[in-house]
Amino acid sequence: MVNLSSNAIEAWARGFFEAAAPFALGSVYVNFLTQDETGRIGAAYGPNYERLVAVKTRYDPHNLFRFNQNIQPSVS
Repeated sequence: MVNLSSNAIEAWARGFFEAAAPFALGSVYVNFLTQDETGRIGAAYGPNYERLVAVKTRYDPHNLFRFNQNIQPSVS
């Protein structure tokens, strides 16, 4: 059995992700985003993103439903 640290495993996973990137389609799936990729949430929703921000702002202005990657309400 190989004993690897969590840092080594994370480094391997990030390296694999970067090596595979040229073969990806370029689209974004929100459930596959990491905590480091919050800037890509808008790309996952495409042209619907601004409308979804407006809905989130109206119905969840305090961001109660904030787990995983989510749409942030606009700051008013």
